[in-house]
Amino acid sequence: MIYLDNAATTWPKPQLVVTAIEEALIHKAGNAGRGGHGAAMQMARLIYQAREDLCSLFGTDDPTRVIFTQNATHALNQALFGLLQQGDHVITSSIEHNAVARPLWALKQRGVEVSEVPGIPGKEFDFEAYHQAFRPNTKLVVTLHASNVTGTLLPVKEIGQIAHEYGVYYLLDAAQTAGVFPIDMGRLAVDLLAFPGHKGLLGPQGTGGLIVKPEIRLEPLIYGGTGSLSEEDRQPSFLPDALESGTLNGAGIAGLGAGVRYLLKEGINKIRAREQALCRKLWNGLKAIPGVTLYGSDMVEQRSPIVAFNIGELDSVAAGFILEEKAGVIARAGLHCAAHAHRMLGTLDQGVVRFSPSHFTSEEEIKTALQAVKRVAKELG
Repeated sequence: MIYLDNAATTWPKPQLVVTAIEEALIHKAGNAGRGGHGAAMQMARLIYQAREDLCSLFGTDDPTRVIFTQNATHALNQALFGLLQQGDHVITSSIEHNAVARPLWALKQRGVEVSEVPGIPGKEFDFEAYHQAFRPNTKLVVTLHASNVTGTLLPVKEIGQIAHEYGVYYLLDAAQTAGVFPIDMGRLAVDLLAFPGHKGLLGPQGTGGLIVKPEIRLEPLIYGGTGSLSEEDRQPSFLPDALESGTLNGAGIAGLGAGVRYLLKEGINKIRAREQALCRKLWNGLKAIPGVTLYGSDMVEQRSPIVAFNIGELDSVAAGFILEEKAGVIARAGLHCAAHAHRMLGTLDQGVVRFSPSHFTSEEEIKTALQAVKRVAKELG
């Protein structure tokens, strides 16, 4: 198997991550916050260590404001439904993943006003339209950091700064960039950061989180046991307890924390340089194949490690199936849960095939994948 679907979930995981999960399952049997005995305290310390590791990675300094969730989608829903109310206005982009687009659609049915900043290929975010979108009742700007379809980066530094000039919060969806690009909440005008644990952070599936700056209070998405104020019916108001009802995925968080420590040790810039080099080989190789259409800027070094393409008029899902069946190349194909981006690209019917290598991918695997695409294109031609 040649695995080129790391934008969906990274594989393989560092051995450090696997070991941390095993250790948590075998030696740390307690439930954090549910008892004062040694086993519960062991797990609580492990989870708190993961919060501290994430603070180190994302340039923030309060571990209690790192909220663990099931995934980035859960984190985005907590932020959006926890902050927005009827009569509020929110601004978003035209290339959002369904993890943002669908919650906003649901909130729109509840009386929240939504404005979408238009974009076209090569100019995915129109700043003039963005300025014009602000209203007296604008409460939030929410955008992804990088498109999961093309890897295109939005200018999040400027987007956040402008939001703050208007006195508006900024929620960043870092599904494709957490662990891939340096993200410093101390320098960026980001008030809420949603991230998955199983992609660039190299942790297991079923993990993710939301980092919330101090001035923001969110209504909980889920209510229930927290291990604190158990004598009261009301939900605790302090973080992280207010937004973490129920038993946390202790073993998963152990793996997530280990993934973060791996990144901190290896260095995100070093890992990214490797992924950039692999994406450049993919881009140049695909560009040389007759019949292949590439999407996004050819400046692959300025994108997340994604290369999106189609082979002639062949349906992208069919192309992905052929690549796996004939060459063992694992790619993502179809609409990628991002119809808004496909409408802009003009690929809503065909979808795209997406290659997304990791720093564990070998150059030989890249070469084999390109040869497989070349054979399919030749057979079609």
